[in-house]
Parts: sequence; structure tokens; C-alpha cells
Amino acid sequence: MLDSLTIRNLRGYGTLEVAFGRGPHIVWGPNAAGKTSLVEAVVLLAVGRSHRTTTDTELVRWGADLARVEGALGDGTAIEVAIVRPGVAGPAQGTPGRKRIRVNGVGRRASGLLGLLRVVVFAPEEMLLVTGPPALRRSAIDAIASQRSPAYVRDLTSYGRALAQRNSLLRAIREEQASRDELPFWTETLLEAGGAIVAARLALLEELADPIRAAHAEIAPEEARDARLSLTYATNAPTLPGEIPRDALARRLVETAEKEIWNGTTLIGPHRDDVVFEQAGRDLATFASRGQQRTAILAFKLAELDLLTALDGRPPLLLLDDVFSELDLERRAHLVRRIAALPQAVVTTTTLADLDPELRAHATSWQVEPALPSELDRGARLIGPKQPVAPEARS
Repeated sequence: MLDSLTIRNLRGYGTLEVAFGRGPHIVWGPNAAGKTSLVEAVVLLAVGRSHRTTTDTELVRWGADLARVEGALGDGTAIEVAIVRPGVAGPAQGTPGRKRIRVNGVGRRASGLLGLLRVVVFAPEEMLLVTGPPALRRSAIDAIASQRSPAYVRDLTSYGRALAQRNSLLRAIREEQASRDELPFWTETLLEAGGAIVAARLALLEELADPIRAAHAEIAPEEARDARLSLTYATNAPTLPGEIPRDALARRLVETAEKEIWNGTTLIGPHRDDVVFEQAGRDLATFASRGQQRTAILAFKLAELDLLTALDGRPPLLLLDDVFSELDLERRAHLVRRIAALPQAVVTTTTLADLDPELRAHATSWQVEPALPSELDRGARLIGPKQPVAPEARS
């Protein structure tokens, strides 16, 4: 559980110090006020990176050299993540353009955060999880796998580095500026990490099978009785009998070698795979109604919540970023019941009218006010039910 959060110079916030208690917390205010940035700060503490951008320095507030987020957990653990703008150096700041992560004052890699503060994020863009691009579904699966296994995070990092180097080399070979003899080194790294990623994804989908079916039956019992919801891994390197994912990747890379050089890019691998939502063997993206698709997405999120809780009995912190307005009354009711059973949850919304009255009655409410033109140096502020939080620091 997250006991307190301190933000310095992150996006629209100048300074914010807020203490959270148990139960649901509602953060409300107009668009672009800073609600999503607050969620982003919590995600940064949990996994060491933003869920909205791959460029860390985008999080540093305009005009500032350093962004810092600190969190105190219920078990006494203290986490700090600092991001330094490029061109700024010094022992207090760290390496220019880089990130510094500390747990209880000791430097850590991002993988060292895993398991300390688990989160499940449900954001508006995930309403396209069924029909959107494959990258959205890959990211959703990778987010779950990353919170379960530091090794998975290392494999993703290794794979990304090898993929970038291999693609650069393929382009150079195409332009006759490099030799094919240099390719096997990066191909081997790609195979090792890629095979591990695919194997882990397949294992995760197998573990998600029962939780997602149970969640689907909870939300839409009649629909689930007629046709079960499932997730299928769609890969461009399917295994043949007796093969493991690494072998299948190796075989397919040989088959597409000339085409890859012609295109100057790696055509086979987990960076091009997909996860398909199916019901009765049919792709939900092609036949399901909007309501059915949103039921499937909600079931997926609830299954993620259950799977992470099953790791050690500790429910993750649920972060719902302005999604209630996207759901009908029935689906909202299911979500409210799950929120009520959690030790802690953060819900953002533009208006309290979008939320269930029962949720509003039991939640701690915080209002986000954007900075006025005359207060831009102070940033946005967060106001509690009766008085501003940390009034000396306009968040």
C-alpha cells in the first residue's frame, strides 16, 4: 500500500506532498489539470518508468533540471525515482539525461523495484485493447509479466537493444556498408532473449486463462455460459512439433534472411507478435459489439488484478484513470465492487457525477486544480475534502 507520495517538478506539478490512507481515493478535476500525471508518478515508483511515454525526460517539468518522485509504502519501504534533464550533471543529480532509482537510500536498477509496489493501470487508451494495434496488447501482456519476473524485464531490455543493433546492421548490409559476417552476433542475442520472451508470454496466457474466464462469468454470466472468453497468442514464428520458441525463431529468421536485408529490418520476433481476444474461437475484434469488447477488456483487467494478487496474497494498487465514463452502469457496478474489496485504489475523473454514489460515499476525495497563469511557477495543486494538502507547496 502507498502511504505517502512526494512529487517535485514532474510535468505540471511543482511540489506535491500527500498522505494516502486505506480504501478508495478519488482524484477529480478538469482535463489537463494533472490527474493522469499523478497516476503516472505512482507508476514510476512501481516499475521505474512511465506508462505514457518511453522518453523519461518528457516527465521533467518545463524549466526544471530534475524531476523526483518519492513514495513511502505501508511496510516502511522508501522509494525514490529521479530523472535528470540532458545537459545537467553533478553528484546530486546523477548522470545527465538518466534516471536514478533508490530503495531505502540504496541505488537500484528498475528491476529492483519489482514486487515492492505492484500496480494495475486501467486507462482510456485501453478501451482499444481488443480492436487497437497489436502493440497495445503486447504492452498489456508485457506489463503483467514484468511485475511478476525481473528476468522478463532483463529479456525485454536485451531484446530491444539487440533488435535496434540488428536493424541498423541490416540497413548497412543493404547499402553495402557492412558485412553479413557481423550479423550472427546480434542474431544470437535476439534469439536468446526473444525465445525467452515468447515462452514467458505463452506461460502467462495459460495462467490468465482461468482468471479471465471467471471474471467474464462474473460480469456477463449469460454471455460467458454460451461462449468462454480466451486469449490466443498469434506469432509469426509458430513452433513445429518438438520445437521450443527459440528454435522456431531461428528457423524463421533463416527463412526470411534475404527479405530482411532487402527491407533493412527484422521481420520475425516477439516485437511483431499479437494477442487475440477470442470468444468461441472467434476474434472479438471482428464480430463483437462495443459492449462485448468492453466486457472483455474489463475481464482482462480484473484477471490481471487476481493474477498479481495470487503471487503472495497482496492485492496490487488499482489505478483507474478516467475510465468510469467509458463504462455502462452494469460494468461500473462490477468495478465498484472490486474496488471496495481492495486495500487501496486511486480513481480519477473529470466529474464526480460519473462515479457510483456508493463509491463516492466511501472514498477520500481530492480535487486537482490547474495552476492559474499567475501561478505557473507553483504548478497545479491538490486539495483534500476540507483543506489543501501541504499548503506551503502548491503541487
